[in-house]
Formats: sequence, structure tokens, C-alpha cells
Amino acid sequence: MENKITEEKLEKYFSVTNKAFEIAKKNILPSKEKHSQEIIDMVTNYISDANHFRQKDDFVNAFAALNYAHGWIDAGVRLDIFDVDDDKLFTVK
Repeated sequence: MENKITEEKLEKYFSVTNKAFEIAKKNILPSKEKHSQEIIDMVTNYISDANHFRQKDDFVNAFAALNYAHGWIDAGVRLDIFDVDDDKLFTVK
């Protein structure tokens, strides 16, 4: 196992996180729109940060920002804000 964040690995995680985010945004439970906005804002900010770090070739911080973004998405899933069931993209119950 390699202990290095390669450009390929980073691209994979950008893809996974962006895919999960798009699905989550389309599956907000009707009674949770207000609560979803803070999560959506945080994920958007962390993905933006990840892009900023990637442009500076700082793959470690880009990878960290993506993990925070995906953590916010998973928190929304666990709090029943997003109605999703894909256990490969999300931490579902």
C-alpha cells in the first residue's frame, strides 16, 4: 500500500465527493430544507478549498478538504436530512 496522495487518487476522491454531493442535493427531505442549507454551504466551501489547494499542487490539504466535505455530507445523511441509500457513496444506516 502506497502512503502517497497522487494526482490520480485525488481525482478519484474529487469525483466520488462531487457525485455524492450532487445526489445529496437532489434528495433533501422536504421538511429538512432549512437544515440542509448549512451542510450544503460547508460542503461547497470545502470543495472550493480542495480545488484551491489542488491548483497549488498541495495534494495533502486538498485531500483533507475533500474528506471534510464528504464528512459533512455523511453527517447530513445520518441526521436524516438527505434521503439516500447508496452505501458505497454514503454512510447509511
